[in-house]
Amino acid sequence: MKRVFLFLQGVISPFFPRLADQLAAEGHAVYRVNFCAGDALLWGERPAWNYRGGLAGLADYLATKWAAHHFTDVVLFGDQRPVHRPAIELARAHGARILVFEEGYVRPNWITLERGGVNAFSSLPRDPRWYLEMDARLERYGDGQPAPAKLATRALHDMRYHAANIANPFLFPVYRTHRPHLAAVEYAGWARRFAGLPWRKRQDARLIQSVVEGGRPYFFLPLQLDGDTQITQHSPYRSMQEVIEKVLGSFALWAPEGTDIIIKNHPLDIGLVDYARLIAGLERALDVRGRVHFVESGHLPTLLEHTLGVITVNSTTGMSALAHHRPTMTLGKSIYGLPGLTHQGSLDSFWDSPELPNPRLIAAFRNTVIHTTQVNGNLYTTQGITLALRNCARLLEIPSPLEALLG
Repeated sequence: MKRVFLFLQGVISPFFPRLADQLAAEGHAVYRVNFCAGDALLWGERPAWNYRGGLAGLADYLATKWAAHHFTDVVLFGDQRPVHRPAIELARAHGARILVFEEGYVRPNWITLERGGVNAFSSLPRDPRWYLEMDARLERYGDGQPAPAKLATRALHDMRYHAANIANPFLFPVYRTHRPHLAAVEYAGWARRFAGLPWRKRQDARLIQSVVEGGRPYFFLPLQLDGDTQITQHSPYRSMQEVIEKVLGSFALWAPEGTDIIIKNHPLDIGLVDYARLIAGLERALDVRGRVHFVESGHLPTLLEHTLGVITVNSTTGMSALAHHRPTMTLGKSIYGLPGLTHQGSLDSFWDSPELPNPRLIAAFRNTVIHTTQVNGNLYTTQGITLALRNCARLLEIPSPLEALLG
């Protein structure tokens, strides 16, 4: 059956244009709304409209296009961008499929494709027994084919996109990015942070080695990005500073004597918040000096393998922690925050009595999530995109694998 796809904003790479070409080659109609010059550059000569109005008029604009073209599917990256919300509401009103791409729930080698929403808006069941029952029917996916996404390639796509956006004041004068900072601010922050990273990596490696080899028991808190919708939309916190204050306050009161905590910065943090200074101040104020360690880098599998437990808001690092069979505490809404997987008590109780995850449930949950929501490949490299496009087909089927399992 011929379908009519409406593409909105995607990841900054050739992935969406190539997916559109694949769908068009299969006989489907494909359209796009460009919101900025970077969107237009990536999309090229494919059928598209340039929307130059504000958010207030977007719903009416899309309704006009809908009446003319009767879209069956809306394709977008990230379901919480302001320019996507009116389209999602319109799609639901018309009974159209909402195809949401995101970075993978399972890392590495996977990207996410869900219908209706992702993360806290995912359609994945919250009943652990369902995963155990469904897993018995499914093939084993393992780790998939290797699909490493090189940071340099991603950076080149990003710079090309934002270079085009220099023309926005003339071509798209009212457009505002969903990101918390302008590209120039991000690039300046990354340049400053990454310039000192080689020295910090050596220092961090020595610190981690001393903790691990010294047998010092430690908990692990991986930071997320302040602007991530996992924080802004799917958690009770406004920033990672609030998270750090909450976690260290609880650690100081309830963590057993002789235990430490390692806090690791996010690899793509732009360095506008001086976390080292913030954490040092809290360490003194809470009288836990010598027990709190902040690192800018570090080998994640090593940190996970030896930790007493992981505290996260709702990061995909939590999924990695479960793969290492480590006790995990989630402070926000996450697809894996289920009984039998994560600690179901309070943060204060986690330090002394962390609940161990059920190994059988871990395996069943991971395999079922891959079957129903994950595409083997990546979003940035030529090889990774080719692999992802080849593997998208089963998640674009009607019904989707998840819909089929849910009956």
